[in-house]
Amino acid sequence: MSRRSFLTAAATTFSAAALAACGRSRATPTPSVAPSSLLPTVTPSPVAQSSLLPAPAPPAAVGDISIYLPYVNNPAGAGAALIPEPTMTPTPPKPTATPEPPAPTPTPVATPFPPGPPSKLGLFVARNYPQIFDLLATQAVTVVKTLELDANFLAQIKQTSPNTLIVARVDLPQLSLGELDPVSAAQAFVELILPYADDPARRQSIDGWESYNEPVAGNEEEMRRLADYEAERTRLLAERGIRSVVGNFGTGQPPLELWEYFLPAVQAAKDYDGWLGLHEYSAPTMYYLTTRADQGRYPGVGPADTGWLTLRYRQVYDQILIPRGLAVPLIMTECGVDGLVADRPGPLDAEGWHDFKEYWAENGYGMWGPGAYVEQLVWYDEALRQNDYVVGGCIFVMAGSAGWHTYDILGPAASVLEQYLSVHAPA
Repeated sequence: MSRRSFLTAAATTFSAAALAACGRSRATPTPSVAPSSLLPTVTPSPVAQSSLLPAPAPPAAVGDISIYLPYVNNPAGAGAALIPEPTMTPTPPKPTATPEPPAPTPTPVATPFPPGPPSKLGLFVARNYPQIFDLLATQAVTVVKTLELDANFLAQIKQTSPNTLIVARVDLPQLSLGELDPVSAAQAFVELILPYADDPARRQSIDGWESYNEPVAGNEEEMRRLADYEAERTRLLAERGIRSVVGNFGTGQPPLELWEYFLPAVQAAKDYDGWLGLHEYSAPTMYYLTTRADQGRYPGVGPADTGWLTLRYRQVYDQILIPRGLAVPLIMTECGVDGLVADRPGPLDAEGWHDFKEYWAENGYGMWGPGAYVEQLVWYDEALRQNDYVVGGCIFVMAGSAGWHTYDILGPAASVLEQYLSVHAPA
């Protein structure tokens, strides 16, 4: 299993930022339609039940302890400037000795979120799991990005939440852009996924297809090849009535100076009713390296705020795409807290959000980890709602595959998120 690596640098000017990322590798379930021999063969996850699941339980009553964000406070002032990356001493690694487990404590009673405008939060799911449908039953999940291509599972998503978009992907080896022949590679990709994408049982559920996950172009020529590949495979799929999601770049990718060479792919997405896909993570909080960093537990967010990890998409649109008339719809196909960000504060060995719960408690971001994480996702949701071109952002991960348990929101975090979504659904 490969790990994403990050090189992060922050400065006060546009040209001083340089961020790089490598793709993750995720296991892909085998669908019922026989795939090309190039696809991995793994055991499919259980088939979804055909009937709707029961409606979610009502939210917990208000208790004595306010656990998660009741409202996003302190909106940003106009003209906020990007702050430089803070120079902080990383928290030392946790001791290797295993401490005695603490006595079990009851789950805190959380203050419910009040009603608000429709959410733009979505989910990244790797396998079928009943709690997914509790969230879908709120009718507030905008997008589901999935590696599970079982036709019954996909159909049940649409049955439970008809307006939820489904974006699909299969795992493939990373592209070698230096030797890529864009046209032949696009043709090969289309032939590879047509057994899935053109299968009637799946076609009625899947709204768009990604290609390779988190490609990394190291120079102008590689970015040109990637753009030509994405434009051609978008065109070929569109000829069959299949929509594409182009890009799907990792956090901080590509460097802003390389975006102009990717514009042919964005133009193809515009011409063929496609979407742009990006990933945005940060750590130790989702506020890190944004203009709202170091402003406490409830930092607020406004349209002028931006960042180098989360909220970086605003720089791409404001500086590059909007001036060129290419403000195509954007899906954040992955987002959340990811400790693989380099040169950051917090525990050195942390990966997913579970590994930051102690840090958050010690630094004033909330004593209860699940509630503290959902607070940060709510902050990000508020930012996404401020940009009309954003379709939604998929939280990584719910019901993840092996190796991603520290990122998984199954359990209490999903229950808190369910209550938030239940009062932030479309009217």
